[in-house]
This record gives sequence, C-alpha cells and structure tokens, in this order.
Amino acid sequence: MLAVVFFWVSFFLLLLLLLFKFATAHGDFTLMSKKHVKREEIEDKVVWITGASRGIGEVLAKQLAGLGAKLIISARDEAGLERVKNELSGKFAPNEVKVLPLDLSSGENKLKEAVEIAESLFPGSGVDYMIHNAAFERPTSNHYIPALSTLKCVSNEFFGNFLKSTALDVSEESMKTTFDVNVLGTISLTRLLTPRMLQRGQGHFVVMSSAAGKTPAPGQAVYSASKHALNGYFHSLRSELYHKGIRVTVVCPGPIETSTGSGAEAIGKKGTSEKRLSSERCAQLTIIAASHNLKEVWISSQPVLAVMYLVQYMPTIGYWLMDKIGGNRVEAAARKGNTYSLSLLFGKNKSY
Repeated sequence: MLAVVFFWVSFFLLLLLLLFKFATAHGDFTLMSKKHVKREEIEDKVVWITGASRGIGEVLAKQLAGLGAKLIISARDEAGLERVKNELSGKFAPNEVKVLPLDLSSGENKLKEAVEIAESLFPGSGVDYMIHNAAFERPTSNHYIPALSTLKCVSNEFFGNFLKSTALDVSEESMKTTFDVNVLGTISLTRLLTPRMLQRGQGHFVVMSSAAGKTPAPGQAVYSASKHALNGYFHSLRSELYHKGIRVTVVCPGPIETSTGSGAEAIGKKGTSEKRLSSERCAQLTIIAASHNLKEVWISSQPVLAVMYLVQYMPTIGYWLMDKIGGNRVEAAARKGNTYSLSLLFGKNKSY
C-alpha cells in the first residue's frame, strides 16, 4: 500500500514539476535541454548575418563577436552597420568585422556579387554560418507610420510589433515586397552561397523564421505565409543536402522585444501589456540551437509556446483555438491592446 501511495505522490510531483518548467520555459523542450553554447562550434568560424543593423540581428552580432566568431554584417542601412561594428567586442571585433551592405530585393546579380565578396573577406575561409535574419512586414495603410516608411530590410520580428491588419487589407505592393525580401531574396542568396559550401563539404544556415510560420497569425497573414514558405524551403534543402555537409537550423521566435537601433525601445511595445521575450535571450537561444545543430526550435514565452505545441501535435484543437481568437486579435491590435492575451478567447482586451 505504501509503495502505491509513494508511486502516485512521485508521479504527481513530477507532473507538477514538468508543468512548472513548461509554464516558465522560453523555448521547446529539446532546446531548453541544451544549457550552454558549444563555443568550439562558433569560435574562429565565419558568420554572415543579414538584418544586422538593429534588433535581433544586432544582438546576435554582439553575442557571436563575444564568442570569437569572424563576422560579416549586412543590411541596407550602412550607417547602422558601422554603428554596430564599433560597438562590438571580442577576439576579432571590432577591427576585423566586415561590413557588407546588402538589399535582399536587389536581384540575383547583386546578390551574386555579395556572395563573391563575402567569400573573399577572410582569406582561406569561406562562410561557415549564414544567418538569415532580415525580414520585412510593412505597416498597413490604416496605421501608416511615416517615419518608418522607407525601412525595407530590418531585423526579423521588428515589424511584428506594429498593429495587425486582416488578410484582405494587404496591398499587392506590400505582398510583393514581403515575399521579395522574406522569401525570394533569402532563397536566392542561399542558392548562390550553397555551391561554395558544398565545395568545402560543410556549411550551416540559421533561418530566423517565426511562430507565425508554424501557426495561423491573425492580422499577419502575408507575413505568416512568407515564413511558412521559408520553413518549407529550408527543411527541404536540409533533407536534400544533409549527407553533403549542409546543416539547417530553423528558428521560430514568438513575440520578441526588439529595438530600432541605438538602443531605442521597441516600437509598439509602449502602451500595451504584451509580454515579450528579450532579444538578448532570443539571440542566446538561437546560438545555442545552431551550435548544437538542432533542426528546428521554438523560442517564446507563454501562451504562444503552448499554442505552437497545440497546433503541431493536436491540430484540431489548435486551429479551433486560433479561429476563436482570430477576429478578437485584429480588433485588439486596432485598439493597441494585448494581442497575445488569453482574454482574447472571451473577446475582452483592454487597450492599456
């Protein structure tokens, strides 16, 4: 009798422990089981980062520099890249950090030139890690922000801080620009760089996708579609070329607190009660995932992480849940409310 009682008490205590760990986790169970970066996989390696002038890309550059990586940083904003370079410190930073301005929507010829330059920046070493971090999601015309209208290629999840719009409100121009940067430019850069990696028998793509690439994202339909496209392409690429030394890590962050550069506060964060994971924690977990060669990782606080598990493993329930909150989420965004609150299930969301 005592043995049975002991078994059930132990079982419930273990269950409570697992529930607590899940409730406080910043990522999926596999990722959270990896406690530290494998520094030997990063040190002295050539790492090329797009969207590196602000947000997650900037933080990735700072953390990788501290781990002894040789960095190539790219974005449209050359002045922003120079600022980031001067703020880096590490084995090769800042003096040996290479700035390579890049517009992912500039066409294949320009991207080919960029690959040739990147491959030659560190004599005797080609690109070991390509971190696809640049992404675009333009604010809709209903919530247009003039000061940011010229921004095109920025850190992933940056524009996720802006107000959402419905799937029918997106213009053709916005759709084309989103796919030109998030999908076509990223894939073209990959196609041009991969043959160089194959010649060396190794190379690793780290793709900053999104939770919106794994679940429905009411209010971000086109952005979500672009991230689903990236997931499909890069998982297929890895399956085709894994035996030839090509590695792929797809990173799916939920809401992340990012900045506009120079340490400025995340746009869209002020005035709402949304809980966002810091860009520093997101970058740290991304580097851990890459150094352990994990194939796909999810990075988020709750409740987004739980929704990702539901959609992945219990899709009927997961999609029912998203259908339940979809309209409420768009309305909450219009009021500048919390678009990740559980209260969306009941149609209640305060605009504070």
